[in-house]
Amino acid sequence: MSFSNNYETNVLTWTFTSDAVTRPTAWYLGLFTANPNEDGSGATEISGNNYSRKAVTFTVSGNLATNSGAVEFDAATGSWGTISHVAVFDASSGGNQIAYAALTTSKAITTDDVLRFPAGDVDITLD
Repeated sequence: MSFSNNYETNVLTWTFTSDAVTRPTAWYLGLFTANPNEDGSGATEISGNNYSRKAVTFTVSGNLATNSGAVEFDAATGSWGTISHVAVFDASSGGNQIAYAALTTSKAITTDDVLRFPAGDVDITLD
């Protein structure tokens, strides 16, 4: 995953100034059918058909943050389209995009499908 422009600025501000940076206290995984881009303007998040962002928790080791538990979305009540990207947000709706990435393999979600990311499958690295 790559950090959004907003969170790249927060990291640099925290690292190289004495200015305060507001730290998120909760994280949510959102789904997209196209790249949301660094500023969140590239695609519209899935909506409707029983979709909602799901809470995600992370553990950090070295330069890697990875989801510490499975993230499971509710069963779709209609088509969500083909999910190709995910993003981490600081709120269950609205809020700020923190990081985003393309899925290794896109997944079409139709009625009654459940999308699940096992623990350790959502990785954010700093190089």
